Amino acid sequence: MSEYKRVFVIVLDSLGIGAMPDSPSFGDEGVDTLGHILDRMGTLDIPNLQKLGLLNLHTAGNMTGVEAPLGRYLRMGEASNGKDTMTGHWEMMGIKTLKPFITFTDTGFPPELIEELEKRCGKKVIGNKSASGTEIIEELGEEEIATGAMIVYTSADSVLQICGNEETFDLDNLYRCCEIAREITMKDEWRVGRIIARPYVGKKKGEFKRTSNRHDYALKPSGATVLNALQDAGLDVIGVGKIHDIFCGEGITKTHHSDSSVHGMEQTLAICEEDFHGLCFVNLVDFDALWGHRRNVEGYAKEIEKFDKNLGLFLERMREDDLLILTADHGNDPTYTGTDHTREYVPFLAYSKKMAKGGPLANEDTFAVIGASIAENFGVFMPEGTIGNSILNKLT
Repeated sequence: MSEYKRVFVIVLDSLGIGAMPDSPSFGDEGVDTLGHILDRMGTLDIPNLQKLGLLNLHTAGNMTGVEAPLGRYLRMGEASNGKDTMTGHWEMMGIKTLKPFITFTDTGFPPELIEELEKRCGKKVIGNKSASGTEIIEELGEEEIATGAMIVYTSADSVLQICGNEETFDLDNLYRCCEIAREITMKDEWRVGRIIARPYVGKKKGEFKRTSNRHDYALKPSGATVLNALQDAGLDVIGVGKIHDIFCGEGITKTHHSDSSVHGMEQTLAICEEDFHGLCFVNLVDFDALWGHRRNVEGYAKEIEKFDKNLGLFLERMREDDLLILTADHGNDPTYTGTDHTREYVPFLAYSKKMAKGGPLANEDTFAVIGASIAENFGVFMPEGTIGNSILNKLT
């Protein structure tokens, strides 16, 4: 018999809570996404996160914890060798990644890769460097439209991104080129975590704007995850936001594409009104994509406040046999140098109306406690080769 009929895992993408001991080896000394935002802003209007215990777990700025937090909370370290979206989410569901995905930040993609991509796509590549998506569109968008070329770029992440103007490139053709890029980069020496289609509209500089028709082509997980185990047991596994892309649809029974993090929470609120039995797994990407990578502290802070308002609505709508887990997949300290993710601890906040009390729990050294606890809750076995220990008995 399940302790909880429905489990909601909501990932506040990149909301790290301080450097891990090995952070310097990732080039991330002294990073602290939430802490530095609070230090810079002083206070945030986040009453719901406060009452669940976030500020009891991680105090900074002019804010402190509450006397009697409703949630159970702890700090999770990452066991995998990485600090990216896929590594973090996969670990939540039991996969420990030892070999990090390849990045091409400093050099761009090798000529052999670009030559094959051009030949198979039938388009000349322009760009081929590490850049901000909005900036490279401003720089090269007019050239792409005029010449029929395609903008290819990367970032500090393990990604190959292709921009295409929806009015001149055509979405289906953009997606086709991304599928070709995904196939090409399956080679070990070119193995990137994700190919991303980045469509935009507009005709000239100053008018270009990216659209919500982004699509990610991620590598399949390196093995079965807790999501597969839940699906095989006939349980619902609902993905919201990037979840379907991150897991290549593996173990997902239903998916909802989100236009923004606010939209993702609106979808989650609607799902909360539905009858299902299983997991709703949500990724809210704007913290990371709009604010962390762009090193925009104020924007990141406002995004947290917007989330908190919808969190209040969610807490009201939760049923007695629901469990909510709030977490993050890595850090992205908007006060740090560069534009990369940052290697950080992440929060684990759990709440249910069935809980007798809230309070701190012992810290964990892997994100996989999430998947292991969900597996035990629904009485399914962790797939062979996965990691993680359940803390379900502490969440009652």
